[in-house]
Amino acid sequence: MIRFAIGYQLAEPDEPSFVELVREYREHIAEVYFPWIGHASGRSPIGTRAGEIDADARRRFESDLCALRGLGVKLDLLFNANCYGAHGMSRDLQREVLRVLGELDRIAGGADVVTTTSPAIAHILKKRTPHIECRASVNMRIGTVEGMRYHAHLFDSYYLQREFNRNLEHLRDLKEWADSNGKTLMMLANSGCLRHCSGQTYHDNLVAHESEVCCLENMDDFMPYACWHYLRERANWPAILQATWVRPEDLNHYEALFDTVKLATRLHERPHIVMRAYAQRCHNGNFLDLCEPGYSPVLAPYVIDNTRFPADWFDRTSTCDGRCHHCGYCAGVAEQVLRKLF
Repeated sequence: MIRFAIGYQLAEPDEPSFVELVREYREHIAEVYFPWIGHASGRSPIGTRAGEIDADARRRFESDLCALRGLGVKLDLLFNANCYGAHGMSRDLQREVLRVLGELDRIAGGADVVTTTSPAIAHILKKRTPHIECRASVNMRIGTVEGMRYHAHLFDSYYLQREFNRNLEHLRDLKEWADSNGKTLMMLANSGCLRHCSGQTYHDNLVAHESEVCCLENMDDFMPYACWHYLRERANWPAILQATWVRPEDLNHYEALFDTVKLATRLHERPHIVMRAYAQRCHNGNFLDLCEPGYSPVLAPYVIDNTRFPADWFDRTSTCDGRCHHCGYCAGVAEQVLRKLF
């Protein structure tokens, strides 16, 4: 049975702890992944106020980690910023990584997994903490046997490049190599990001330097996110269907490929909805509610009705050649699944 790795959220003081979500769906959850408090990662730093670590937020963060450990889920520490600047291979970086691992060990018994975009950090882990599973981040975009082989001395497991999520034949090939070489494969199921996004590197670098970016006077007439700009035009909405997500109803096709599937929930406004849908393999609502990012604001007042997908959706999208500019299937499905609320 597929189980899930879900992204931690640090709740506000007057909100229920994320631990309660994990407790409710414990049988379906294998791992919780999280960045260290105040650290740059693939998302905004958590637990900071005006660039400084908030003491109360840190206490709640540490309490949550202890509670998660008590529930028996694996703890996956993220060092997955796209850029570490001039410190990318420095001894300062090494000291900071080891310091954080020591803190996590003290607080909650240590990390079971570390997911990183950095070969340098993977090197540190292999050299200093070989008992911790080292995993390649999805943002490394590793989607071939060659890509896995190049870094096989550093990584025990790989989040696969999202663009191959719907190519089952290719995934089986990667799985065969991984099994033969003692590696584990993982998939991110609900990314809303556009397929082969040409703005991903720029966006990821911007996020990695967010604490600096926010302190500058930035252009107010520039949209830094390619997806939000592109989807302003209704003619481009089929790109949402051409993306890399896998519907909860179709997850059974991946049982032989993945033991654990990642769900993006770190910034999701309603992670309970995501968890429930994938645990139950069913969602009777707006499909955009399951993705991160979801694009609901840009499509409003339209939604993508998950119950309106045609019966041949998975068969068609898992066997296509990916040359969307030569095909009109997703554009036709888009008109079928779009529903106007008012």
